[in-house]
Amino acid sequence: MKEVLHIQPKNSTRNGASNERRETPTRGTMDSCGRCMKVSLVAINVVTFLSGLLAVAIGLWIWTSRSFSSTLMSNNMYIASVVVVVAMGAAIMLLSFLGCCGAAKEVKCMLLTYYILVFIIFVAMLVGGILLFVFREKVISTLDREMHASMPNYGVKHEYTRAWDDTQSHLQCCGVKSHNDWNGNVPESCCKEVYPGKRLDCRYSPNPTTMYMDGCLNKTIDLLREDAAYVGAVAIIVALIMVLALIFSCGLFVKIE
Repeated sequence: MKEVLHIQPKNSTRNGASNERRETPTRGTMDSCGRCMKVSLVAINVVTFLSGLLAVAIGLWIWTSRSFSSTLMSNNMYIASVVVVVAMGAAIMLLSFLGCCGAAKEVKCMLLTYYILVFIIFVAMLVGGILLFVFREKVISTLDREMHASMPNYGVKHEYTRAWDDTQSHLQCCGVKSHNDWNGNVPESCCKEVYPGKRLDCRYSPNPTTMYMDGCLNKTIDLLREDAAYVGAVAIIVALIMVLALIFSCGLFVKIE
């Protein structure tokens, strides 16, 4: 009997090998959960960038238009807290770019760096928020004494003169608790403004129609609490977004092979 030899064609071998290569999963690919985390992390970083921009905008707004009474306080915690808000907002904006690049390029080193920096900023914001609350109450408790101590510097030192004039004009108040705190030397900024640059004459006949009768102490305290509420609201929003960023960056780091 003759043995029949079955010779397999070479193309079939190649086709089989190519089929095996097609069936073999590509290294570095992610499942649908990983892709969802990737898209979510990019979206969260876009929101993080916008929240950082909001923090910078609110910080600059408080610094430029609402810090007129800061000179009347003996410590610089008010301005320091505003500077921290602006600096944190700028850092968050820069960090969001790192997070977007790490997620889009699927680079584990960048994601790890992003995770560590986000965690550090999150802890710093948490500690800063606690300190801001503590020092805010401290500033408020000593504000009465500090405002009285600054009154003799009115007309002597330019920064105190401007601070009192700006405070009394913007808050529409006079003195610490009333115009009597000036002992008869009532500044022109205590007089009601008819239109910009023109005030009523109130220094020789103080009365409610020509002069601001409320003291500046309570209005300054209300201003400080309002500013702290703005900063606190932004800090809470940013903190919640950063928690989501930590979760998704950690998940994406694990999913990348």
